Amino acid sequence: MKLLMKLFTLISIFFLIFCLGCAGKGNPDFYLNHDIDFSYIKRVAVLPLDNLTNDKFAADSVRHVVISELLTTGLVDVSCPGDALAALEGLKIKQVQSLNAEQIKSIGKTLNVQAVIIGAVNKYGEVREGNVSAPEVTITLMMADTGSGSIIWSVTRTRGGAGFMVRHFGAKSETLSETVLHVVNEAVRTLYKY
Repeated sequence: MKLLMKLFTLISIFFLIFCLGCAGKGNPDFYLNHDIDFSYIKRVAVLPLDNLTNDKFAADSVRHVVISELLTTGLVDVSCPGDALAALEGLKIKQVQSLNAEQIKSIGKTLNVQAVIIGAVNKYGEVREGNVSAPEVTITLMMADTGSGSIIWSVTRTRGGAGFMVRHFGAKSETLSETVLHVVNEAVRTLYKY
């Protein structure tokens, strides 16, 4: 019985160390211009995101979650998505991913915003690992100051895939919607303390 208890304790310690070793995975890497006073940014526009996935609705889905997350956190006010689209059309801007500084300044004046958020959805959907499939989402978000037209914040964040518990114990993975909510929350949280 003592041997069984020691073996159980040893396995438990190994499992705990293994789980703690995996806990660091996914820390956000982000850029933040520390020369900018972010308190002056009261209103932003979230422009259409570039869709690098096979799901034709991925970029719109993530964009709406980004808008909702920014409003929920109370960090900034966000211009209506339709107003942002109308501004792009009025300024004859067809490619958001290739905006130059002058176009960013023009969007800022048209929408009365201090910053615009642009970016891309890099991955969006189910990934298969062995016998298990789970959602995986990767997004890149950037904030450009409409006064200078320069990028002042950038973050790339990935979440999902079949984790240890899902792969080895059949635990239920997150849904795609839950994964999107978490990845956007983790990306936007890099702005919280600024």
